[in-house]
Amino acid sequence: MSVPRQILRNQKSEAQDQKLPPGWEKNPSSWSERLPIVGLALFGFAIATYLALYQWGLFATVWEPFFGDGTLTILNSRISHILPIPDAALGAFGYILDAAMGVVGGRARWRTMPWIVIVFGLAVGPFGIVSVMLVIFQPVLFDAWCTLCLASAFISVLMIGPAADEILARLQYLQREHHQGRSLWRAFWGLQQ
Repeated sequence: MSVPRQILRNQKSEAQDQKLPPGWEKNPSSWSERLPIVGLALFGFAIATYLALYQWGLFATVWEPFFGDGTLTILNSRISHILPIPDAALGAFGYILDAAMGVVGGRARWRTMPWIVIVFGLAVGPFGIVSVMLVIFQPVLFDAWCTLCLASAFISVLMIGPAADEILARLQYLQREHHQGRSLWRAFWGLQQ
């Protein structure tokens, strides 16, 4: 006995709809949305690692095509060394965390792994804000600019939008679960479907 094709199509359509947050035309957890963020994070990681290696003294100088000694001024500033490790090393850690959190989970992680989406958002969002702050500090505090620091900040800001979409889908999911009388705690950890 064969199953009518229309029933199979409806079942496939329902299964695919489970991948999309209700009311959304795209899936913010799809690989096409997350892989560009991961790629940007890996590029940012390379830049930040290069700058951190200079700050640790493994390179005598750093590449600067536009601002003369601006990069050296910024990378040797008191802000760059306010913590026990150089700020570029923290940036490299942030980028690798972004990349790792970007690849964890499947296309429905906005619903199945809300906790990972929040960790991802906490890694991307505040990191982008700190990057913007550091860019503002360059001319204001040091009267200097750093090309690679600007590139790193630009990368951080580019990552915020796509990550914010996934966080919004997650928040909407948790709100729906709450309105249906389900446990937010269980929904947050992906324990109910």
